[in-house]
Amino acid sequence: MFQRVLIANRGEIACRVMATCRRLGVDTVAVHSDADAGAKHVAMADAAVRIGLAPAAESYLNGERIIAAALETGAEAIHPGYGFLSENPDFVERVAAAGLVFIGPSAAAIRAMGLKDAAKALMAEAGVPVVPGYHGAEQDPGYLAEQAALIGYPVLIKAVAGGGGKGMRRVGHPRDFAAALASARREAQGAFGNEAMLVEKYVTAPRHIEIQVFGDGFGDAVHLFERDCSLQRRHQKVIEEAPAPGMTPVMREAMGEAAVRAAQAIGYSGAGTVEFIVDGSRALHPDGFWFMEMNTRLQVEHPVTEAITGVDLVEWQLRVAAGEPLPLRQEALAISGHAFEARLYAEDPARDFLPAIGTLTHLAFPPGVRVDAGIRAGDAISPWYDPMIAKLIVHGPTRATALGALARALEASRVAGSVTNLGFLARLARQADFVAGRVDTGLIERNIDALTPPAARDAGLLAVAAIAAEGLEACADPLAGFALWAPLRRQVVLEAEGERQTVALEVRGPGRFLAAGQEVAVDRCEGGELACRIDGVARRFGLARAGRSLTIFEGAEAHGLRRPDPLAGAGEVQGSGDEIRAPMPGLVRHLAVETGAQVAAGDVLVVLEAMKMEHALTAPRDGTVAEVAVAAGQQVTEGTVMIRLGSQDD
Repeated sequence: MFQRVLIANRGEIACRVMATCRRLGVDTVAVHSDADAGAKHVAMADAAVRIGLAPAAESYLNGERIIAAALETGAEAIHPGYGFLSENPDFVERVAAAGLVFIGPSAAAIRAMGLKDAAKALMAEAGVPVVPGYHGAEQDPGYLAEQAALIGYPVLIKAVAGGGGKGMRRVGHPRDFAAALASARREAQGAFGNEAMLVEKYVTAPRHIEIQVFGDGFGDAVHLFERDCSLQRRHQKVIEEAPAPGMTPVMREAMGEAAVRAAQAIGYSGAGTVEFIVDGSRALHPDGFWFMEMNTRLQVEHPVTEAITGVDLVEWQLRVAAGEPLPLRQEALAISGHAFEARLYAEDPARDFLPAIGTLTHLAFPPGVRVDAGIRAGDAISPWYDPMIAKLIVHGPTRATALGALARALEASRVAGSVTNLGFLARLARQADFVAGRVDTGLIERNIDALTPPAARDAGLLAVAAIAAEGLEACADPLAGFALWAPLRRQVVLEAEGERQTVALEVRGPGRFLAAGQEVAVDRCEGGELACRIDGVARRFGLARAGRSLTIFEGAEAHGLRRPDPLAGAGEVQGSGDEIRAPMPGLVRHLAVETGAQVAAGDVLVVLEAMKMEHALTAPRDGTVAEVAVAAGQQVTEGTVMIRLGSQDD
């Protein structure tokens, strides 16, 4: 076994790898950018090395600096995590040339699966079923459009390099093909440095089922069963589970054997995932699945496989990379129970899952849940990297018990300081089709309105917020709210999403109030959790404070409010509705209009690249482009005016 390993990554995956290393007595070395100097993974490691500036291209993608850091600190091996350099064969070769061990597959195996078109041809030769489509070298837009017509709509445009939903577009009609292709190419070029595309038939009611494989690099490989990753938004996974609902022994054997053939065909070493698209319009059947791609690394969702098999996949990675044989043979592997993983992100589901930034002023999870996180309370969500906050993983004897545990864990989690998808996840965990196991990749899109309802702050919640804003929620204090001669009465001003509301508050005794017209009794206040009766109805709330800001939690919903500073804002100038501003820091990837252009509501004006995704900003109304205030390739900060609209008559 290695004595010291460098983890060439950040965030939750770096912390996850370090946890196993620590258990095995292996020292760890962290690398970090300037933005991550105080990050959790840096604090966890036995040693840490700065490798560059905040942009990933100047730090986490700097392979030479990472190798130098490993040599400087006496590391024997490099674990790449996932993302960044984990699937870069040139980096693997440079690691080996430096006399270090790369904890993962060979450069040849990564190259074999790195380009989707070549990988599909290789898999077809190995007898693995592949999706019908065009995987050739010709990249002329007109030719690709012709191939799409021959395949038949709907089709899926996919980048031949990379993954994670980037450079992927579903096209339902020929008129939309050219624009979708251009957008996918820009995103793929920015993410992978390769704009080549393939076009495939879009499978009706598709399910995304993947098989975890593990190889020893000498032709032996096993599979550790399947994961269902069908719950997706923007082609990115949201909640994963293992095993897959509706899976039959015959189907599992067929998919497992196909995945092992895929791994053996390239002499695979270490952990990998073979991803399949599955026909979800009928019961699972061995003739209804097709190879999509192979991820030649550990996956974000690997904990659900660990939960049902009892295997530590990172330990297996370390042992195989150190020259040991596979720890278990296929016949020794078995499934126990059911597991789910939910990905908690700083993003706004109501705004098409727009990534968010902010400092997490409060972060707490319930006991009994595995939480993989690379961020702590007080840490900032950086605009430079993926906005994941944590992964919540639960395991139970049955699917129903595990899913119930996931829903309760999400509803008991507390995050303040940034908008998150926590409420969305909790609603999704109780969505009827998902509960019944009727899943496919379109489930979220079909139910998006029900899963992203507008924020609702009723009178009861405002009453509790006013009480908490005055610091009167401590019901055990008999002097809280005490006043001589007459009840204490106040007008409490609260602000939420730019709107102010005044709440009338009257203290009627210890833990008893009249607020927002509601009779409120605070029966218990402990550890930021309040048990209340509002007009006789029992309700439970959570509470977190940060300066003048206040977050009230009810279930998985977080309601951010603020007590406005009466001395602030006197000279502030607010932007008009005619200004299209950057919702976050990012790179202006594409300008779709120029000054003087006539636009209609919904037309794309500018494409901003931020947090590893493209975000199309559209016109809020009909009008004329009065000014284009930015240039393509320009880096902008949050709030930067990019486009100004005039009237249609301008």
